[in-house]
Amino acid sequence: QEQLVQSGGGLVQAGDSVRLSCAASGDTFSSLAMGWFRQAPGKERAFVAAIRWDTGRPYYGDPARNRFTLSRDKVENTAYLEMTNLNLEDTAVYYCAASGMWVAKRPDQYKTWGQGTQVTVSS
Repeated sequence: QEQLVQSGGGLVQAGDSVRLSCAASGDTFSSLAMGWFRQAPGKERAFVAAIRWDTGRPYYGDPARNRFTLSRDKVENTAYLEMTNLNLEDTAVYYCAASGMWVAKRPDQYKTWGQGTQVTVSS
């Protein structure tokens, strides 16, 4: 079973940008889509964005629309979530995950998860 290793994140100021990466182990990414979720303290895990691995077409949830960009590099087996104009509400642990579905927006549609990375936005 492939593994997902996340990097990026940390402490940033409101209005800043940050990029998260999610690298899949192995020679090729064997799933159909890679998604990103976030979970703030006391809240449920929320869909941020996902990307179909074959076409590279992304689709976004409400938190990401117009501010975040998701892309993937098939050679590197890595997805990149570029987040801009961050605000305090973006503070959360961000998770990448792999799905056997082309379009998946619920956590239960994902089979493999990264370790999570903290993004903290300060004022």
